[in-house]
Amino acid sequence: MNKSSFFIVGQHAVIEALKNPKRKVLRVFLTEDSKKNIHRKNSKKNILENVKIYFKSKKELDKYTSKEQLMHNGYVAEIEHLDQPNLKQFIKEKNNLTLVCLDEVTDPRNIGSLIRSAASFNIDGLIIKERQFPSDSKLMYKSASGCMEHMNIFQVSNINSTLKNLREKNFWVYGFDAKGNKDFTDIKWEGNKILLFGSEGFGMKQHTGKYADFFVKININSNIESLNISNSAAIVFHHLSFLKKKS
Repeated sequence: MNKSSFFIVGQHAVIEALKNPKRKVLRVFLTEDSKKNIHRKNSKKNILENVKIYFKSKKELDKYTSKEQLMHNGYVAEIEHLDQPNLKQFIKEKNNLTLVCLDEVTDPRNIGSLIRSAASFNIDGLIIKERQFPSDSKLMYKSASGCMEHMNIFQVSNINSTLKNLREKNFWVYGFDAKGNKDFTDIKWEGNKILLFGSEGFGMKQHTGKYADFFVKININSNIESLNISNSAAIVFHHLSFLKKKS
């Protein structure tokens, strides 16, 4: 089956795609300086081997980013989508999994930043509604800073039915809400768990919230309304990573 291709930009996004053996990189567009930088940073392995390379000036590469007003830093690549992981198979016979579920979160920058944090703190996977996932977004790949290559992303057709099925498989669902009953640091965080985050503007949908076993919050300065979702997620991910190292 032929997969659709799309473009990504930025040093980390392009280099990590080239290093990922599961990622098909069709073409790479580089400046002379960015090629030298790739070889300098990957001296033990030629990650440009068997890849079609086209040398361009910075100005020529600008056309790939002018619409989104992104910095390419001399790196542009045309890639194919990765094979989608199967959630049902992934969770089979595994314990102490931590999955993140996004409800109504659509901003590519936020999703990319959250994926970067999730990969950094060893979150096991991200669940997101297929129709709301900006899978071809240059901005998301740039914000993820190469971490798209290191995160299991499960695109599902229905968030509610997915949460229902996971609860039946002994997952606890923790909904993050400013009106939550407990601060998230007061939770023991044991067993298989799902961290459910809603959109910044509207929070999680009321119907989706019915699938949360607990509502928890991040205690912040009472004069501040809320945190950006990617910042909130990074705080939670770091805390869970810290607890795992202690145990």
